[in-house]
Amino acid sequence: MQYTYLGRTGLQVSRLCLGTMNFGPITSEEDSFRVMDRAHEHGINFFDTANVYGWKIGEGATEQIIGRWFAQGDRRREKTVLATKVYGQMGEWPNESKLSALHIKKACEASLRRLKTDYIDLYQMHHIDRATPWEEVWQAMEQLVQQGKVIYIGSSNFAGWHISQANEDAKSRNFMGLVSEQCLYNLHARMVELEVLPACEDYGLGVIAWSPLASGMLGGALKKAAEGRRAQPGVQEQIEKHRAKIELYEALCDELGENPAEAALAWLLTNSVVTAPIIGPRTIEQLDGSLRALKIALSTETLARLDEIFPGPGGPAPEAFAW
Repeated sequence: MQYTYLGRTGLQVSRLCLGTMNFGPITSEEDSFRVMDRAHEHGINFFDTANVYGWKIGEGATEQIIGRWFAQGDRRREKTVLATKVYGQMGEWPNESKLSALHIKKACEASLRRLKTDYIDLYQMHHIDRATPWEEVWQAMEQLVQQGKVIYIGSSNFAGWHISQANEDAKSRNFMGLVSEQCLYNLHARMVELEVLPACEDYGLGVIAWSPLASGMLGGALKKAAEGRRAQPGVQEQIEKHRAKIELYEALCDELGENPAEAALAWLLTNSVVTAPIIGPRTIEQLDGSLRALKIALSTETLARLDEIFPGPGGPAPEAFAW
């Protein structure tokens, strides 16, 4: 396994992050345990989850599965850099969602109980909360850090200016602020190259890319159209809409002798701002296959051909759209 530092921190994490969103709704608890054990066998130490995963309001089913896995011992918790998230709706009453100081406090304590741990390595805000001022958010996060319940703070789905706003406010409080941003980033979805990635690079945030395979569209969609998320109607519509690009992409992967899924992960790993793409295996076989991405070296010519198939926004703003 390859490791890197998470943004400007001294925290070392694996170049692949194990996503757990399938644990519970798609992957059984028993199989989820096997996937997590295999991840450790491969040296993957970076696990990502969220309090809303499991998709039943207030249950935190996926966090509970991870907690029961930790409870088996054998230093499972100690060997894991654990990331979870706060923001989503965890109840029907007011103050049971978003980023008020009250909800942050309650959500963190509930996550700790479900995860059967006394600290969270990376506590991520799952979305921007425009109604809550940064002074309130940072006061709540500072208390969690001071209490030892949280080590680092990250964001997810923030705009570039949100990252700047958050970290400037944190700086004024002599607080470390955001150390990572988890965003939608893949060959097909490159909007973050305009402002989010430049902001992350400037402020020293590690980028954790979610949906690196574009919901399966980049994972061999034409050959495996009936499997996993590719079978969902919305994804099928996207596959048909972008069929010409996918055909070119899969033909290029055939030339390279690589599976499309691993090539898509390898492309993300060529970007120095990207700490790790999030892989969301449903099975051990999918997890094992993902490791091939760490060994793929994409040539300059191949990268140029990928840009032709999936053109980005043209680089960072404002040069992407102005002189």
